[in-house]
Amino acid sequence: MRKRIVKPRGASSSVGFDDGWLNLSEIATVEVTSEDDRFPIETVFSSDGGPGWRASHPGEQMIRIVFDEPVAVCRIRLCFHETESERTQEFSLSWCPATGGSTEIVRQRWNFSPGGSTTEFEDYAVSLENVSALELWIQPDINRADQVATLDSWRVGRFRNGISG
Repeated sequence: MRKRIVKPRGASSSVGFDDGWLNLSEIATVEVTSEDDRFPIETVFSSDGGPGWRASHPGEQMIRIVFDEPVAVCRIRLCFHETESERTQEFSLSWCPATGGSTEIVRQRWNFSPGGSTTEFEDYAVSLENVSALELWIQPDINRADQVATLDSWRVGRFRNGISG
């Protein structure tokens, strides 16, 4: 006899979360270098939206997603939103295989301008196996040290556009 345990209708699933995005609250721990109490890191990973994350102090910040068990990742989506100050942000996104080490996926700069460009939206198709962690390093302004890092949302998926990758 075969047996399968299934979730009741309407229950969340770590794979079927919001069109193929992983439900990170069920399968990972997040580490962060700082956090403003009014802008908690949890809102970044929620499909319900929220205020996003904001560091509690200026300067470079790191957000790390540590998976309970290694996973395959096919898609990573980041969204940054800045309406208050003009700044040139640089971020670096890396992955850590279960075997150790770290490999950079992308390093990118973006110019925010309250009168023009206020949102940076990045959607990366990747093919990563055995991922134990993802790391995001944010330098909020490469020209000034008084700026505070922010992040609106971060999604990680096993699927590309809802199709198994």
